[in-house]
Amino acid sequence: MTTVGSSEHRGSRARSLLPRFFARAAGSTSGAAAIEFGIVVPLLALMVTCVIDLGFGIYYKMQVEDAAQIGAQWAMKNGFDATMISNAVTSATNASAISASPAPFQFCGCATGSSVSTATCGATCPGGAQAGTYATVSAQRTYNTILSYPIFPSSYNFTAQATERLQ
Repeated sequence: MTTVGSSEHRGSRARSLLPRFFARAAGSTSGAAAIEFGIVVPLLALMVTCVIDLGFGIYYKMQVEDAAQIGAQWAMKNGFDATMISNAVTSATNASAISASPAPFQFCGCATGSSVSTATCGATCPGGAQAGTYATVSAQRTYNTILSYPIFPSSYNFTAQATERLQ
């Protein structure tokens, strides 16, 4: 027979308290929101950073395309001047990293569908029209990503080219 104050009774009581404590702790939800918040917030922050990084890349690509197009439009409106066309390309957007590279060039050609084939100036094209004078303008910019991704390069070189008929 065990008495209330005996060591046997205390040992069996301690053994029964431990499982009850873990059962209550496992069923308790206090603090669960803080733990979930601590797990989810870093993942959400990483996702937002990746989306921002992708957005910057797309934005810079569009700026390069716009700069090339603006340079070609300047040549169409004002005539061919490589220095002025390059200035139009570099000042077309607020991005100082855009360059007119390779340099703008002028050539004679015949329009064939969606492209222009090189021809001798003054020559007659296959459709019967006379070869026209064209300007090709290029723009480029390098974009370095915010984060380093394991399967993607950390640097992208965006290039764009636009060709317009001058006359």
